[in-house]
Amino acid sequence: MTARVPGSKSITNRALLLAAAATGVTRLRAPLVSDDTLAFRTALTGLGVRITETGDAWEVTGTGRGPVAATAAARVWCADAGTAARFLPPFAATGKGRFVFDGTDQLRARPLRPLADALTALGAEVSTGPGGALPLTVTADGLTGGDITLDSSFSSQYLTGLLLSAPLMSAPLTVRARSLVSRPYIDMTLALMRHFGALTEEHGDGAITVHPGGYTAADLTIEPDASTASYFFAAAAVTGRSVTVPGLGTGSSQGDLGFVEVLRRTGAEVEITASATTVTGRPDGRLTGGFEVDMGNISDTFMTLAAIAPLADGPVTVTGIGHARLKESDRIGAVARNLRALGIHTEEGPERITVHPGVPRPAEIACHRDHRIAMAFSVLGLRTGGITLDDPACVAKTFPGFHDELRRLFPGAATPQGI
Repeated sequence: MTARVPGSKSITNRALLLAAAATGVTRLRAPLVSDDTLAFRTALTGLGVRITETGDAWEVTGTGRGPVAATAAARVWCADAGTAARFLPPFAATGKGRFVFDGTDQLRARPLRPLADALTALGAEVSTGPGGALPLTVTADGLTGGDITLDSSFSSQYLTGLLLSAPLMSAPLTVRARSLVSRPYIDMTLALMRHFGALTEEHGDGAITVHPGGYTAADLTIEPDASTASYFFAAAAVTGRSVTVPGLGTGSSQGDLGFVEVLRRTGAEVEITASATTVTGRPDGRLTGGFEVDMGNISDTFMTLAAIAPLADGPVTVTGIGHARLKESDRIGAVARNLRALGIHTEEGPERITVHPGVPRPAEIACHRDHRIAMAFSVLGLRTGGITLDDPACVAKTFPGFHDELRRLFPGAATPQGI
């Protein structure tokens, strides 16, 4: 079976900003159309960037510079999009004027202090809301670059935000990321920056230097989202079927494709070619457990594994995911509580979770407005009747058509109630 997985959110939003900062017109083919990417696109248009739709592509007319506030205080609504709240303030800081960034209560709960401190150190005037979060105000007159150390233990997005806008600074920027999590997202960011013409250097001590010079428009086809693909790969493993995602292969820039190697440890068969990835489950859908895996670099997929772990023949422990407590929800705590509601013995620590084998009983899944919780437990629902999602629509954050695609691929399997 071939899964129709939409474009990568991570690539779409990075490419949108790069195209906006570039000189010329960029065509982004097959971008993800979801709540988060539309929020990011709308925020950019509010900053004066022209974006039009042509068929299945977005054409971005870049400004070649940072934004200029059209009013005394340009207000930028980020909705639920963490990437907008973390990538756009540095972009604004390279421009001129006063910019006020805000979002939903869920986004206001996510920390921004390391980014605010970094922008202040680079010469911007920055103020935040309570607890160093949104609303965030940037008073900008360009950034000169420099040499800074950045706390990256909460999220790699702070570093990504600074790197993306560094070519618009007047001098080189060197960043030393302390306790960096999710390193593959930085590799993706640097690869995309180079695609748009940026000059970057990676040093032996882990520091990254970006030189000034701006960006040049460069067309790009967005590959399928590897995080979203994880649900369909996991579904293949638990149903004993085979699922292929075309366009997601050995050349992928997305670290989350590494999730299939975790599925390989559960006994699934995995094939990765230059053009596609295929996962095939055992005929009886049996999973091998009894292992521990560090998923710190692919933490957006740890919930996919945790949700299907009760079907394994031994305990499964996931480590290195402490930063997942600061995402759309406290993902470790939320997953553990939902598994316990299903009658599954689950243990958790500050940066780990252990799921024991068991037979899930019917229960309502508390999604916490978190798309990944809803999608992960929907996969378990293919094998377990009586699972209900309290907020099935939250999947629109990254894949509005998720439930329809799951039903199309697995028409004979159980599906979560309430969708």
